[in-house]
Amino acid sequence: MKHLKTILLVTAVCIGSISFSQAQSKVAHINTQELIAAMPGFKSAQAELEALGKTYQTDYQASVTEYDKTRKQYEAEANTKTDEENQKRILELRETEQRIAQFQADAQKNLAEKRAELLKPVEEEAMKAINAVAKAQGFDYVLDRATLIVAEGTDILDAVKKELGI
Repeated sequence: MKHLKTILLVTAVCIGSISFSQAQSKVAHINTQELIAAMPGFKSAQAELEALGKTYQTDYQASVTEYDKTRKQYEAEANTKTDEENQKRILELRETEQRIAQFQADAQKNLAEKRAELLKPVEEEAMKAINAVAKAQGFDYVLDRATLIVAEGTDILDAVKKELGI
């Protein structure tokens, strides 16, 4: 009877450990920023964003230069103008400042929207490849390396790059 209890106890422990080991999930990690930066679509999107940014910067600098020129002219002529004309000029300069500030805000907003538009297909392609590699290698979870404190598990970055052909 004592042997039967021991055998049952050993059997229960074995079954429990088998169930526990099967219940454990396979986890991998990947640096998605590094992956996306290596993709050709990202490089072309980055180039387009830089060109657009330079265009905005050139337009902004031209506006600031024109503003400075007008301000200096108004300051030089202030003594020869009436108070009413000087007040009109001050108001005009303030309106120009506001237009420049609004242009800068709009440019930043447009750049952010364009970035999101250009990178969405790149990010979707990366996610498809990550999912394909994770499924092929039997991983239940894939964590982003940027948010991990310790990552000693499997890094699938090279496998995903291979899947993407990069």
